[in-house]
Amino acid sequence: MKWVLNILGVLLFLVGTLWILQGTGIYAVGMMANQMKYAYAGIVVDIIAIGLIVIANRRRKNLPPSSNTPPSSNP
Repeated sequence: MKWVLNILGVLLFLVGTLWILQGTGIYAVGMMANQMKYAYAGIVVDIIAIGLIVIANRRRKNLPPSSNTPPSSNP
């Protein structure tokens, strides 16, 4: 699940960055060129993508011990 969220986060980040570049006119291709509403939308998408990547990679504290150990055979 972690790798799926990481891939999704990176893809969202790339899309958001492309929208920022198109909206500001740096990468002026297509109908989105020089339209600031797309740059603002790209900023929002990038913030969401960064949050998704952070959530996917955060360390969890206070996890219960692993239950993979076999039960002890003490009488």
